[in-house]
Amino acid sequence: MGFFDRFFGSRAEAAEETRFSGEKMVVKAPIDGIVLPLEQLPDETFAAAILGPGCGIEPTGDTVFAPFDGRVVSVASTLHAIGLESDEGIELLIHIGMDTITLRGSGFTLLVQEGQTVRAGTPLLRVDLDVIRAAGLSTESAVIVTNADDLPALHLTAGGIVSTGTPLFKFE
Repeated sequence: MGFFDRFFGSRAEAAEETRFSGEKMVVKAPIDGIVLPLEQLPDETFAAAILGPGCGIEPTGDTVFAPFDGRVVSVASTLHAIGLESDEGIELLIHIGMDTITLRGSGFTLLVQEGQTVRAGTPLLRVDLDVIRAAGLSTESAVIVTNADDLPALHLTAGGIVSTGTPLFKFE
């Protein structure tokens, strides 16, 4: 049972092995916003990097895009989180907002299907940030590499304001 199976409670298949070829691998910003240190997120599981390393993003845009070429591994039934796997074997969790599971899908519009192959820049999810805020929830979002132990060292390459497609992490 892989990480995405445990997190999403679905039949998601985790990569059996990383296909790192020695070339630099990059994860791009999946949404416009402001990069935050992971430990600043208001959820202890993310802040303590229990699920893996990564960063937070305070979204300013309303669309989540694929940060690399790969496939959609799993989508939470409440649409607030999506699991991706890159062609190189990077497993990434994009979790929009904190405690947004309580919205039961309200404010989220899925633009892809589980199992779908995506290219960097493919729209994945549309988010109504006002719905999240109206519920009194944080819009701060987590971008987490869930299989970092199987990869070369992760380096955060962006800070401050980022646009979708800006290199966010690299592995070397």
